[in-house]
Amino acid sequence: MNGIDTWKTGIKRRLKYYYFRLIRLRGNAHELALGATFGVFAGMLPVIPFQFIVALALSFFFKASKITAVAGTLVSNPLTIYPIYKYCYIIGSFILGFDQKIGLIRTVSDAMNAGEYLSAAIAILNGGAMVVAAFLLGGIILGIIFAIPSYFGFYYLFKLFIYWRRSKKLSTYGKI
Repeated sequence: MNGIDTWKTGIKRRLKYYYFRLIRLRGNAHELALGATFGVFAGMLPVIPFQFIVALALSFFFKASKITAVAGTLVSNPLTIYPIYKYCYIIGSFILGFDQKIGLIRTVSDAMNAGEYLSAAIAILNGGAMVVAAFLLGGIILGIIFAIPSYFGFYYLFKLFIYWRRSKKLSTYGKI
């Protein structure tokens, strides 16, 4: 096999693995949707290294799916992190009533794009307590804004998924 064939085989195996993980996902639609919603909420918080921890803590406390909670945090990724951080800061600073330092946003986003998450955190912390409060407050508000509708969307999707999985089992094992 050449390199391209092994690469394609690797992708196929990985997709098949995730397909089987999805099929074996357990829980009712409410538990799964609630977990994903907590993940979306935590994904909006500007605390990248701790988003998984926040999502897991919420899902443990409210008895939601831990797997979908972790998956929901993927809403903050390299493509979405800049707008999330930008609007966290803009919303938080507007509510707290102080000027928005757009230069700070640019410094933070440049550090994030370079993969220097520690530098981004240091830039936020160097802004002072009001800047940290603005980021956190804005993140909580964005989290609530996106989490509430995402619950209903995820609930519907998981209802469809559970129905599909049951119909697949019936067709595979025959109707009893």
